[in-house]
Amino acid sequence: MKTSSLPLFLLLIGLPASLLTGCVPTVMTHRLEPISGDLATIDGRVVTKAERDGVGVVASFEREDMDFVVLDVEVKNHTSHSIDVNPADFHFTALDAMQDTLKNSNSTGLLIARTAANPTYEMGRMGMKRKLEEKRLKRAKVINTILLVAAVASDVSATSSSRSYREWAAKRVSHDVAYQAIAAKRVIDHSTFSNRMQRYDYEEYRWRELALRENALASGESVRGFVYLPKVLGARYLAIRYTVPEQASVPLLFKQELVKNKKKRR
Repeated sequence: MKTSSLPLFLLLIGLPASLLTGCVPTVMTHRLEPISGDLATIDGRVVTKAERDGVGVVASFEREDMDFVVLDVEVKNHTSHSIDVNPADFHFTALDAMQDTLKNSNSTGLLIARTAANPTYEMGRMGMKRKLEEKRLKRAKVINTILLVAAVASDVSATSSSRSYREWAAKRVSHDVAYQAIAAKRVIDHSTFSNRMQRYDYEEYRWRELALRENALASGESVRGFVYLPKVLGARYLAIRYTVPEQASVPLLFKQELVKNKKKRR
């Protein structure tokens, strides 16, 4: 009697489905709070205000959003001339608990410094992200077809070579499981595609409608929007600096903590 390769086949296609039954990890979220500048609590939220050379910044922590921590920022122009506002002019350095600069473990001596996301650049990437997702789904469909053909061929071969009812019944059960696993993989593939495309729709809305955008700010005017800072897991403080080239550099210091959130059972 030949040893069937079906168990390995089932392992390969059953792996994605097995992920659905795994334990849900505890959700850890980042929370920031300003600790420099003129501080005030408004609607339960700590807000900081700082100004240098006629450029004022009002900022508070909004939320964690995917790969970013988000600040609600208002830039005010108290100078006598127009200034260019660009969210990519927000930079920060990650600090440890002693407020010393953190260093990248992969690059000896290199400080961990980041720049806020540029909404214009991120908007330009959305089309590419969607096309890549469509290609992934097409590849998954091809793989699913190959798996189904292999399962059918194995089923036919096993049925014709069975020497007893018990052997036939055992192989029948195994192949039924294989067909169910392929069907489950198809559902997972399409669900993953749908979820990611919905995420890209949200990201596009985020960069277009919510984020602080590049613009010229006339004297006496202000502009408000969200600034998206890349998350740095090990940081205890973020030393943020908003720079208007050849005009001003406004410092902001935020304390960062990692908060454990328990997921509610449904």
